[in-house]
Amino acid sequence: MHIHIIGICGTFMGGIAALARAAGHKVTGCDANVYPPMSTQLNDLGIGIIEGYDLSQLDEVPDYVVIGNAMSRGNAMVEAVLDRRIPYCSGPQWLSEHVLHKRHVLALSGTHGKTTAASLLAWILQDAGLEPGFLIGGIPVNFDVSARFGESKLFVVEADEYDTAFFDKRAKFVHYRPQTLVINNLEFDHADIYTDLDAILWQFHQLMRTVPGNGKVIINGDDKNVARIIEQGCWSSVERFSTTQDAEWSAHFSDKGERRLSIARDSGQTAETTWKLGGEHNLQNALAAVAAAQSAGVDFARAVDALARFEGVKRRMERTATVSDIAIYDDFAHHPTAIKSTIAGVKKRYPGHRVIVALEPRSNTMKMGIHDDTLADSLAAADLVLVYRPSDLNEQFDSIFASLGSRVTVLGDYDSLVANLCSILKAGDQMIFMSNGGFGASRQKLTMALQNKRLS
Repeated sequence: MHIHIIGICGTFMGGIAALARAAGHKVTGCDANVYPPMSTQLNDLGIGIIEGYDLSQLDEVPDYVVIGNAMSRGNAMVEAVLDRRIPYCSGPQWLSEHVLHKRHVLALSGTHGKTTAASLLAWILQDAGLEPGFLIGGIPVNFDVSARFGESKLFVVEADEYDTAFFDKRAKFVHYRPQTLVINNLEFDHADIYTDLDAILWQFHQLMRTVPGNGKVIINGDDKNVARIIEQGCWSSVERFSTTQDAEWSAHFSDKGERRLSIARDSGQTAETTWKLGGEHNLQNALAAVAAAQSAGVDFARAVDALARFEGVKRRMERTATVSDIAIYDDFAHHPTAIKSTIAGVKKRYPGHRVIVALEPRSNTMKMGIHDDTLADSLAAADLVLVYRPSDLNEQFDSIFASLGSRVTVLGDYDSLVANLCSILKAGDQMIFMSNGGFGASRQKLTMALQNKRLS
C-alpha cells in the first residue's frame, strides 16, 4: 500500500511514517518545513519527503493519506484530498487500526514527563529482552529513533492530550485503547484548544473509559487533579506512586546530588541504583516506568537496575556541549512547572554552580499569556535569566519578569542574546536553553562562539 503523510516532519507523524515503513508499506510525505533531526531519520529509512504542498505530488495517487493535526482546512493538499475523495485518516487512527489493535499497549500520559517516562519504560522493557515497539514524542538516546515497530506484543506510546485532527477534535490518546495506562500529573495546558482544566479532565475521563477491566491504571498519588479523574469513574485496578507518602510504589533519593535513588513496593521489596538523570520530576517518571514495566511482567529488581543504563532523551536536559568548563543543555521545558523542576534539579546536582537560563516563549499557551502570573516565579531559582521576546509579543511582555530584578534580561533578537551570554558565562556555569522549538539556533551559535573564544 502507498501511504502519503501530510505533515510528516513532526515527531509524532514522523514516527507514524517509520512504523508504516516497517510494516512494509511504501511511504511518502510532505511538510512545510523539512529539517533535521526528523528529515534525517526519515531519509535513513528510505522515506521520500517533499517540501511544501504542491499538488503534483498527488499525480501518483496514494492508496491512503494520513493527515497530521497541524493541517487545517484551506491547506492545498487537504482540499485536494477531500475533493478527489482519496481515503484519509488521522495519525492516531492509523496507529490504532494498523499497529496497536492486537498489542498490549502501555500508554504514558500527563501534562509533564510523558516523553521521558515513555522512554524509560521502553528502555526497561528492552533491557529485559522484551523487544517492545514504541512511538515517543522525542528520541531516546538508547534507541536513537522515536519509533520502532518492535518484535513483541508490547507497545509503548506517549499518550498526548492534544487534539487528533481538523476533522476529529478528540484527544489523540482516546484512539490508543491501553491495557496499561499511566497518568503522571495534570495541569491546565494547550490553551489554544482547551478552555479550562475541566475540559482536559473530560478528555482524560474518556481515556479512562477505554481501559479494560483487566487492565491497570497507574497514577501519581501526589497529584490532586489526577485524583479527580479517578473520582469521575474508573473500571480497572489502580496503583499509585508517590515520592512524598505511602503508596503501592514509592521512591526517594539516597544522596544530595540525586545520583542514586531507591524504589520501594508496598510488599516490602526495595531496590537501589545509580542513574544519569536527577530532579524530583524525573524520580516520578522513573517510578511510573518501573510500575508500568511490572504490569508487563518485568522483574522489579531488574527494572530498577535498568535505570542505571538509561542515557536520557534528546532535548530533555540533553547536555550538548561542554566548552571551557561551561556545560550547555538543550531542554524542551515550556511550562512553568517543568521550568521550575528542571532548575531545582540542576541546582541540587551542581551545588555552588551558577544556573543560567535562556528562555524562548514559543508555545501557544505561553504566548496567549496563560502563564504570565507564574512564569517569573518558575525562573526565580536561576542565577541569571535571558528571555527572547518574539516579534509577535509587545514590550508589555517584559513586565511579567519584574520580580526577577537585574537577574533578567529581555532581548528581541537571537544574536544579541548569544552575544550577551558570551560576555557573562564563566567556568562552572550550567547554561540551559529552554524552548519547544529551535531557538533560532542560539545554542549552536553560542557553542561555536565559546569554542572560537577559547581558541583565540
